[in-house]
Amino acid sequence: MTTQSISRPVCILGLGLIGGSLLRDVAACDASVFGFNRSPSGAQAARDEGFDVSDDLEATLLRAQEVGALIVLAVPMPAVASLLDDIVRLAPDCGVTDVVSVKAQVWELIKQRGMEDRYVGGHPMAGTADSGWSAAQLGLFKGAAWVVTFDHAVEREPSQEWVNLWVDVALLATMVGAQVIPARVDAHDKAVARISHLPHVLAETLAIVGDHGGALTLSLAAGSFRDGTRVAGSAPSLVRAMCETNHEALLTALDEALALLQDARANLVADSPSVEELVDAGYRSRIRYEARSLGKGGRPVLRVRPGQAGWVQQLLHAEDVGARVDVF
Repeated sequence: MTTQSISRPVCILGLGLIGGSLLRDVAACDASVFGFNRSPSGAQAARDEGFDVSDDLEATLLRAQEVGALIVLAVPMPAVASLLDDIVRLAPDCGVTDVVSVKAQVWELIKQRGMEDRYVGGHPMAGTADSGWSAAQLGLFKGAAWVVTFDHAVEREPSQEWVNLWVDVALLATMVGAQVIPARVDAHDKAVARISHLPHVLAETLAIVGDHGGALTLSLAAGSFRDGTRVAGSAPSLVRAMCETNHEALLTALDEALALLQDARANLVADSPSVEELVDAGYRSRIRYEARSLGKGGRPVLRVRPGQAGWVQQLLHAEDVGARVDVF
């Protein structure tokens, strides 16, 4: 585990579940952090708890520019473009990262503005079905995977300034207890379509089917229904933003799921109804997930020295095997 400390203050734009939890965790580490929330009442609630938060975006970005902060975009995808324009205008020298659940579209917006050399994408794989400042909690990211992108370093030789930014984004994730997993934006989006966005679609579907069963059905619903529909309680606007933005990768995953369900249906209408094939395969897949994410072995670990010869190849290898990296 690295013993380095992040080299700059942190400025978080958007203090909902993820941004607010990040603010709490960074502050708890006694690191310099301040934030912006567009809701005056949300900003006041954060200030009432002793956090350095404003509802004045321009003032916040000018402050970030003055202190050379790492700006974290913690807003829904539809708000990213306008915030990037504000950053270009008011904080042109600041490094930028984000916690948006899709990465390819953010990367495209970054390239359109010529910001590639001061952007490193991020996505913590953590959350709840709740939203807003009131949902923010200390320790949300402990043990979670935190994707850190590196497309810029693959496409061209990065500057030392960009390498330093990549290190600070990785250290930010590590500081709040997460595990850094490097991935390029397209690989990330294909992966999260399967393990994040498709589960939202299936949870919504299961919730609707259960509800259609009527009052008795809902009265009998217990653990499996509760767990299977948990993310259906997420704010619809957030679910739409992630699923619709990543629609191409989601369609591939959804088609695969529909094929499995169609096969299960065909087996259930056979002379000897059976779900053996689906259940056995699903059980084996679940065991593999538990071994990777929940078991004692956990994710493979690679030690990386950013900027050293061959370090980008190490990141590519880590992406290929799903390894977490320690920075030293």
